[in-house]
Amino acid sequence: MVIDAHTHIVPENFPPVGTRAAGDRWPSMDHTGPDTANVMIAGRNFRTVLDRCWSAPRRLQEMAAPEYAVDRQVLSPMPELLAYRLEPQDGLNLARYLNEVLMRMVDQEPQRFYALGSVPLQDVELATDELERVKALGLHGIELLSNVNGKSLGEAEFLPFFKVAEELDLPIFVHAQHATFMDRVVGPPFIENIVAFPLEGALGIASMITGGLMEACPRLRLCFSHGGGTFTQLLPRLVDAWHKNPKFHALMPKEPSEYARMFFYDDVFFDNRTVRYLIDVVGAKQVVIGSDYPFMFRGQSPEEEFNDLRLTAEEREWVSSSNCLRFLGLEG
Repeated sequence: MVIDAHTHIVPENFPPVGTRAAGDRWPSMDHTGPDTANVMIAGRNFRTVLDRCWSAPRRLQEMAAPEYAVDRQVLSPMPELLAYRLEPQDGLNLARYLNEVLMRMVDQEPQRFYALGSVPLQDVELATDELERVKALGLHGIELLSNVNGKSLGEAEFLPFFKVAEELDLPIFVHAQHATFMDRVVGPPFIENIVAFPLEGALGIASMITGGLMEACPRLRLCFSHGGGTFTQLLPRLVDAWHKNPKFHALMPKEPSEYARMFFYDDVFFDNRTVRYLIDVVGAKQVVIGSDYPFMFRGQSPEEEFNDLRLTAEEREWVSSSNCLRFLGLEG
């Protein structure tokens, strides 16, 4: 069995904005054909999408294609829809709507889909209170962005939220988004996704280690998009500094590599040499299959990747499904 831990949904429609403070920042769908729509945010087309974003039958058909070849998907909102820039109450309303859409898709195919929902983390107290509802709704966890309006997830103000997520046994998938250093990035707008997101992802992960989050929440399960970006290249510097500077030990009693091996990472790296390095650094039991479907498709089937990496039968089982089930809390 192969589980794709990194896939996204966009609803077929959104509720009308009405009198919400968000105005045109509230998302809407401009359907341009029977299976095509523009996702409109702040008066512009953020992305043109196909019905694979909301259609369970279309997803199941494409999951069966030989070049994709996955049995189950973990669904989460298109990252831009987490919308931390909205006022908190609007953010809560949007999150609740997304969560209901996700659960309807799971209910259509409960043997094929898992779902990670949304919370309005721009208001820590509101988001923390919403975790109970996420759990009661039946969602398998939540998705977060790698920063909240410029604040890293390792900041102390988010600790109460993570403590409750840990208590509720809700896993968290962290997706790189909204890089905070775009003034340094040169090129057309889409270059942010290519160049900046891997660096942004690494900053988010590092903040959780250097901020003491994993020492405070050792049972918290976190998975990071795109292999954690450049984090595994940064990790040896952290380890070296930890050994040479005892001041680090107050927040990180353990070597940083130990915390790194507490996290899960998807394999969306575009080059198996990089996936091999990720496995060598964090271990085969911390890596899951991913794709970023429906916005990206895997360049090779999981079987082709496993063969190229020369994984053992046991490692293939871990990466293909067991690690993802363990991340979701569905397997011991």
